[in-house]
Amino acid sequence: MRNDRVDNLRAIIEPGVSALGFELVDAELTGTGHHTVLRVFIDGPEGVTVDDCAKVSRQVSAILDVDDPLPGQYNLEVSSPGLDRPLVKPADFERCIGETVKIRMHEPLQGRKNFKGDLVKVSADHVVLAIGQESFDLAFAGMEKARLVPKF
Repeated sequence: MRNDRVDNLRAIIEPGVSALGFELVDAELTGTGHHTVLRVFIDGPEGVTVDDCAKVSRQVSAILDVDDPLPGQYNLEVSSPGLDRPLVKPADFERCIGETVKIRMHEPLQGRKNFKGDLVKVSADHVVLAIGQESFDLAFAGMEKARLVPKF
C-alpha cells in the first residue's frame, strides 16, 4: 500500500512525532523539484490544534535536516488527518471495523479498482469489505489508498 520512499520517511519521522505524544497517521510526498511537498498527518488523544501542528513541524523539520532524506528544496505541511482520515496500518483498519471505508486498489479486482463499503474484518494481510450482499477480500499489498468515509 506504500512506496519505499514514503516508508523510509515514515520510519525516520515517526519516533520524533511519537516523542511529542502524537500518532503519525500518514505521510505523503507529492510534486518534484522545488515543488516537492511532504504532508504529515498527525493525531492525538485529544485531537490536534494548530499549535500541535507547529510543534510537530519544528520537530520533523529538525529530524529531516539531520537525516537529509529529501535532497533539494521541499515544503513541509503538518495537519490533522481530517474526518476522512487515511487508513494506512492494520491498526487503523482495526479501529474502523463496522465503519464505511473507501479503498482504491492498484489493479482491478473483479473488474473494479474502487470499493466503498462496510469494513467487516481485518486480518494480517487483508480486509473484508461488505458492499450490499457481496463481500470482497482486499489485500493490503494491493491497496493504493484507503480512507474512512465520514458520517454526517
